[in-house]
Amino acid sequence: MAERHPRNRTGRGPLRRGLAAALLAVGMLTASTTPGYGTGEAAPVPGPQFTPLTAAVMTEPAPFVATDGKTHLSYELLTTNALAGSARVRLDRVEVRDARTHRVVGSLSGQALADAANPVGDPLPGADGYTPAPPGPTPTVIPGSQQWVVWIDLALDHGQRVPKVLEHHLSGAVLTASGSAPFEETVQVTPTDRTAPLNLNAPVRLGTWYSSESCCGNTHHRRGLGPINGRFYVPQRFAIDWYRVGEQGQTWEGDPARLTSYLSYRQPVVAAAGGRVVEVQDGIPDNTPPVTPPVPPIEETVGNHVTVEVAPGRYLLYAHLKPGSLRVREGDHVEPGRVLGLIGNSGNSTTPHLHFQVMTTPEFFPTDSPPFTFRKFRVVGQVEPRIWDDNLGLQPTGVLPITPSPYDGPHRARYPLDREVLEF
Repeated sequence: MAERHPRNRTGRGPLRRGLAAALLAVGMLTASTTPGYGTGEAAPVPGPQFTPLTAAVMTEPAPFVATDGKTHLSYELLTTNALAGSARVRLDRVEVRDARTHRVVGSLSGQALADAANPVGDPLPGADGYTPAPPGPTPTVIPGSQQWVVWIDLALDHGQRVPKVLEHHLSGAVLTASGSAPFEETVQVTPTDRTAPLNLNAPVRLGTWYSSESCCGNTHHRRGLGPINGRFYVPQRFAIDWYRVGEQGQTWEGDPARLTSYLSYRQPVVAAAGGRVVEVQDGIPDNTPPVTPPVPPIEETVGNHVTVEVAPGRYLLYAHLKPGSLRVREGDHVEPGRVLGLIGNSGNSTTPHLHFQVMTTPEFFPTDSPPFTFRKFRVVGQVEPRIWDDNLGLQPTGVLPITPSPYDGPHRARYPLDREVLEF
């Protein structure tokens, strides 16, 4: 064939013209009209087809159980409009299915999809300067050649089986100057991670603590997309910021511009599991609260910190520690409960807290962020407003507006959800 049609190898001639024509009509070429598809019946395996959207997952979805008793799968679908020029793709629905049975296990559409999708490079939803999508059936329209992230957070009811392999069914319409054409495509088949989450002890001393910026809502940790070394990562997907809470629900007392006013400041940080210390950084000064500090160099993002290898490919990060307080060195073997240092306000931190997470590499950039659970704790309330390290010291008082949580009570081997108040 190469001897008879040499022009096809250079991207010119019939192959290129056929591709262009197919992309212009991609909505019709990818339309799926198989009766019953999506209702639990197995769909036929499609042949090759042009698809207006490409998609890729950024990590293998890893199931974990949270305090709501549900099994969660939290990951990202990186989608690209493969059409150039003025051709836009309106994404109406994203379905996550069991790849074996094609059973739908979760879906996003309408406002829920609009809230869960944004262009790469857009301000983080919920951050300063971000204007939320208006209420109502807001369409998700992806311009030609643009890349969007769909933040997927599935919550499966107790007893619902986690599929071994997932597939993603996208539907919507291709919009051109001459009209629109519907499309459906099944993309990005991916296995789920069968590795059990690490089940850890508390990384702080016993007491009451506020769990901020944890999964699975619209937080800086969950939606912190980072372009690092030529690819995208979500390096703190399941990270949690910990704040000490007093008997009256307070996180600071007195002058919020003083580090010593914060109950978290200089609290001991302890090993949540035994392991070997693989990285220690010290000497970065604490920031003065509550003004947001300048963005530090990438190597100082997590400030003074300790990283402990606790299993093959699993590392615990304890970050934003007080300078001069670190009590371990690289190569030390630590037992659970050993004091590693004291909570500070170093690195990319506005008010004192402990940033804690599991990583897949010894360094924070680049890394992946797998889920984890804690052996035992008690949920004693929740905080409705979004209070985090950038605005904690700007509140009228240091008292958190704690209200009862539907998940109040003891928990074992669970992951705390965002803005829960709990006792270790």
